[in-house]
Amino acid sequence: MERFVDQPLGERPHIAVFGSDKVGNFVVTTPLLRGLKEKYPDCTLDFFGGETTRDLEEHCRFIDARFALYGERADYLGELNGFVHARRAAAGPYELAINCDEFSELNLVVVAATNPRYLVGASLQPDFRRKMPPGDEPRDRMLRDQGWNDADFPARYPDVLRSNAIAEIFCQMAYVTTDYAFTEVESEPPPFAVPDVLLHMTATRSAKQWLPAYWRALIEWCAERGLAVGVVGNKPAIERARYHAGNLEETLLRETALIDLRGETKLTELAGAFKLARAAVVVDAGPMHIAAAVGCPTVCVFGNDSDGDGASPVRLWAPRRPNALMVQTPVKCRACVENRFKNEPCIVDGHPCMRELRPAIVIGALARLLATGRPAT
Repeated sequence: MERFVDQPLGERPHIAVFGSDKVGNFVVTTPLLRGLKEKYPDCTLDFFGGETTRDLEEHCRFIDARFALYGERADYLGELNGFVHARRAAAGPYELAINCDEFSELNLVVVAATNPRYLVGASLQPDFRRKMPPGDEPRDRMLRDQGWNDADFPARYPDVLRSNAIAEIFCQMAYVTTDYAFTEVESEPPPFAVPDVLLHMTATRSAKQWLPAYWRALIEWCAERGLAVGVVGNKPAIERARYHAGNLEETLLRETALIDLRGETKLTELAGAFKLARAAVVVDAGPMHIAAAVGCPTVCVFGNDSDGDGASPVRLWAPRRPNALMVQTPVKCRACVENRFKNEPCIVDGHPCMRELRPAIVIGALARLLATGRPAT
């Protein structure tokens, strides 16, 4: 196994891409998947992801075969071994493996187990005793850099990067050139009439969530204008257990005209719902990336100021699609930045970044998108 520095891969290379089990992570990987097919038109591309993102993976036109690394299986090792054996028999040995989640110990192991000729990202060595030594090319140094969200990160690698966008980083680490901003997912019609405006309120870090009273003000503003509003997400029990929903959604459903659409769709149907909605208002989470990818006029609720400081690593994760409008908080807070976003809740009294992101700011952004269908320039 050698470090990949853009060596020739032959006419029909067999490529493995390793992701995670998070919706947003998969969506921002789609430019890499497309770019690989553009660069190697006759390649066979296998994707190692998860059960959460199965629906998007199975419908992705760039993926020839997939395996869920993340999810319960009756015979995990047997099924993994069988998949890899079958894929090698069908398409030959893996010429290239690209690990898009080197923080996952599981990825480190399975990348090594596929025994690719060339490697992008992290892996254990073939004997599984220690990690592969890092390379010293600019892209290798970029991957080792801990400051991907830093404002000067692109300037540290001027011959590699134009921005901090995670999709661009994924592409550049594999020597792939494509439209990094153009994420894409397949969609199917949802099993319900789609309201005018769709909301998604919860996240794995509660520091990224907007205030309940502000959601209420937004819903009431829509109702006053005859706009139907629905909330999307996982089933209520999952929302509470994993995404810090608490009683937020139940209270709003009980006391406002909000329509409950949680747990009603597959991910491709959620994409279809966003595609049909007039607009969406979403926090920094997976549905934000789906909404942006299908072209829905999307207000992205980030607790970040005009410098990019705040609750999210916004330089990395903000959608770059022109239909996605990022609202900014007027208050400066660097607590999450200085903590490398490792804090789950806000660690500053009063949650100032979101407290000062008043309803008028978000409502103003939504009004512009409803009027124009795209962000003001």
